[in-house]
Amino acid sequence: MSNPLISVSDLTVTFGGSRPVHAVNGVSFTVGTGEVLGLLGESGCGKSVTLRSLLRLHPPRRTTYGGRIEVDGHDILSMSEEQLRRYRGSVTSMIFQEPLLAFDPVYSIGRQISEAIRRHRAMDGTAAEAEAIRLLDRVQIPQAARRYHAYPHEMSGGMRQRAMIALALSCRPKLLLADEPTTALDATVQIQILLLLRELQREMGLSIIFVTHDIGVAVEISDRVAVMYAGRIIEEGPIAGIIGGPAHPYTRGLLASTVTQNMRGTRLEAIPGAPPDLADLPPGCAFAPRCSHASATCLASIPAYETHAGRGVACFHSLNDEGVPPSVTAKVS
Repeated sequence: MSNPLISVSDLTVTFGGSRPVHAVNGVSFTVGTGEVLGLLGESGCGKSVTLRSLLRLHPPRRTTYGGRIEVDGHDILSMSEEQLRRYRGSVTSMIFQEPLLAFDPVYSIGRQISEAIRRHRAMDGTAAEAEAIRLLDRVQIPQAARRYHAYPHEMSGGMRQRAMIALALSCRPKLLLADEPTTALDATVQIQILLLLRELQREMGLSIIFVTHDIGVAVEISDRVAVMYAGRIIEEGPIAGIIGGPAHPYTRGLLASTVTQNMRGTRLEAIPGAPPDLADLPPGCAFAPRCSHASATCLASIPAYETHAGRGVACFHSLNDEGVPPSVTAKVS
């Protein structure tokens, strides 16, 4: 990929305190212009922390960053507060998981969108209001001119999420960060939001990083997927390749534990154990205590992340198409 819009290199994020939490541990990835990258994994694996780092939203007094984040030529980790204020919204914006908490409850939805437009696009109040109404209509909110004056609590969850998308797009960003924006919605509204995001992404040429723990959602929205575990990316590749032939045992476990329509009467497979404590990570592969293929090497050393033919994996025993480590296959043959 030449001249990616986003380039993250060896990113680390540590939250200080009596027990420092190593939330992100050497994450690297790139995203091209107009590409959608899905960040997939269990809760607590570092997806949202990685996403918020692209806007430097973590509390500065207790957060330590390492590595490098570059978005559209901007070195995010070296920016001043004034530079960050100009960057947030105009270059990169975010759709939060719960818009009822993200919107200010004492101002109308329209006023909050207009404020962002006036701040970043230098419009007067009348023009900003007209643009906000146009955006509300574009994200398929009925009676947009009337909804402009509605407060967050007066709208349904699906309408609030659409309004959050309108706010995120109001300053014409190049990168859109979506932090599990469909998790709290019912299935019908969820697919509507996903289809809307895909339509807007193609229309505006947006790059999107979409955080989710739902493989079905990742399939609907993503071009590529990066699977995270214990603050590391352990597998990455095109969505079709990851779904059709996962190489890491953790990715295979996630796919096996997904409920599908034809599973009635069968036992759902689950990954044993629980994710590790990020304040006390094991010395080797963090997934080794839960992995049926783990060896003494896995328990002692962290596997290197290796890439080949557009796929990347960090595992000493990456799986073949039959779900058996190559070393085991060699012994059988």
